[in-house]
Amino acid sequence: MATAVPASVITVVGVGADGWEGLAPAAREALLWAATVLGGPRQLELLPPEVTAVRVPWPSPLRPAVPGLLAEHGDRRLCVLASGDPMFHGIGRALAETVGAGRLHVLPHPSSVAYACARLGWPQEDTEVVSTVGRPLANLNAALSDGRRLLVLSAGAGTPAEVAALLTGRGFGASRLRVLEQLGGGRERVLDGTAADWPHPAGDPLNIVAVECAGPRAQLVPGLPDDAYEHDGQLTKRHVRAATLAALAPAAGELLWDIGGGSGSIAVEWLRAHRSCRAVSVERDAVRADRIRRNADALGVPRLEVVTGRAPDALAGLPVPDAVFIGGGLTAPGLLQACWDALPAGGRLVANTVTLESEALLTEWYRRHGGELVKLAVAHAVPVGGFTGWRQAMPVTQWSAVKTSEAGPAGVEEEQ
Repeated sequence: MATAVPASVITVVGVGADGWEGLAPAAREALLWAATVLGGPRQLELLPPEVTAVRVPWPSPLRPAVPGLLAEHGDRRLCVLASGDPMFHGIGRALAETVGAGRLHVLPHPSSVAYACARLGWPQEDTEVVSTVGRPLANLNAALSDGRRLLVLSAGAGTPAEVAALLTGRGFGASRLRVLEQLGGGRERVLDGTAADWPHPAGDPLNIVAVECAGPRAQLVPGLPDDAYEHDGQLTKRHVRAATLAALAPAAGELLWDIGGGSGSIAVEWLRAHRSCRAVSVERDAVRADRIRRNADALGVPRLEVVTGRAPDALAGLPVPDAVFIGGGLTAPGLLQACWDALPAGGRLVANTVTLESEALLTEWYRRHGGELVKLAVAHAVPVGGFTGWRQAMPVTQWSAVKTSEAGPAGVEEEQ
């Protein structure tokens, strides 16, 4: 082992509930060779006496401590213990981001997800995985839909009851739950029940929750029903919202600034487009800002960052956006220019308005910079006496443009 792996390389060993007995020969050799082993207290207790390395437990919170511990021990034949597969919702990601993948030698063990799917007969590729380890339980809301199969990585013994309560509150009380404990170990067991009448007390902290969703179906594409949101009337309505998200064109990993968040619907549906999307919603009204946070939790995207303040001043210090949506405050001095200046080449800006004053402003920006200027008009059929007629909503003027260079779209220079 000493000749195969340089001392500067950190060996990451995945371990299961079966402990030392379940490790492959290469993993055992790595631990016997190590001078220092980092891991959780439960994982360190699985090591036999013949592993003579100094055992260093992870502190809590773990993530901020990683760089310092690696700097302290990283040149001393270091092994790191991880649960199951270190690169699947495990410590491997934090290690790679800290020291680079080139300094890691990862020896994975079957993950709890692999064991659970094997026990349940569920294809892994068709099973959604949601982690509650160091993450809000509200993330689960984005995955709920009738007939869907979910595996929830538990943060501890109390997670199954928390999952049952969340499901019941969201109309999924009839969902079947199975809690699989100590998977792969000698004390493996399965608890069965439904969310609405979950009968089991807190059990082993090493568990994973399998959910067979029974409840409302969930829409995947943008344009959620308006009643999916808590709002005070400040809401980009469903059909306009769908058109706005199409113009913003979210892609994986991108960041949105949502200016004048209102109820947060644009930012929420941007985040629902992909789990790696990021968004900041800027709202000057504190009551509405709190409402945005509640909507983000209810719709499964608690990672939405909400900034309470008035743009453009509140934009100072925010990370560079890939796209900007302006849904309110267009006539605030300097706002449109500040948003445009913040965008890199290739960034998109979309602005909606219903007032003539803001429409005049967007028309001028369209004249100067190009892009696309459209008017969105939606009418709903309503009773008119014994007949049916159209009720027209206020038309929305929308300007969208892509910043093709620092000079502006299509190379148009910024007017001074």
